[in-house]
Amino acid sequence: MGKDIPQKATVEMVILVDEQNNEIGTAEKMYAHRHALLHRAFSILIFNKKGEMMLQERSVAKYHSGGLWTNACCGHTRPNEPLLNAAHRRLGEEMGFDCDLTEQFHFIYKVPLNNELSEHEYLTIFTGEYNGSFVVNPEEADSWRWVSMESLKKELREKPEQFTFWFKLIMERFPQGHTY
Repeated sequence: MGKDIPQKATVEMVILVDEQNNEIGTAEKMYAHRHALLHRAFSILIFNKKGEMMLQERSVAKYHSGGLWTNACCGHTRPNEPLLNAAHRRLGEEMGFDCDLTEQFHFIYKVPLNNELSEHEYLTIFTGEYNGSFVVNPEEADSWRWVSMESLKKELREKPEQFTFWFKLIMERFPQGHTY
């Protein structure tokens, strides 16, 4: 492996990767975001049996992109944690449920955020279906809703500033007519 970045023992760690998703080290999450280091991440799109997509409104208390609408769940793998395990872990932590997930595609993006932070992620997209009840974690999401793909596309065109940058990139790449 590559060189590890200095870190504290009680902070969340992320996996640093190269452009082929090969692990090259680890870093404290906020260090990676302050220095725009490429790291492994995932986003989960959840659909219901009607084909509607679940959106969450990120908590305004989040360290970036608070108050914006985005996909059901996002997160990072921890050192020695398989990607799919991390996706299931975060879905439970954020949205209070779990379901079968299928890996769809991945891409790399880099964007400056607020508070002198950046996202530079090797982002893997998962999809799943869920139709049951759940209780969201208020530290993660202020609200949530189901939206039809038609309505979502209209909102993304008319009010793009209400959505996270990565969600807009996901939706640009999401296959037309695909649900889950």
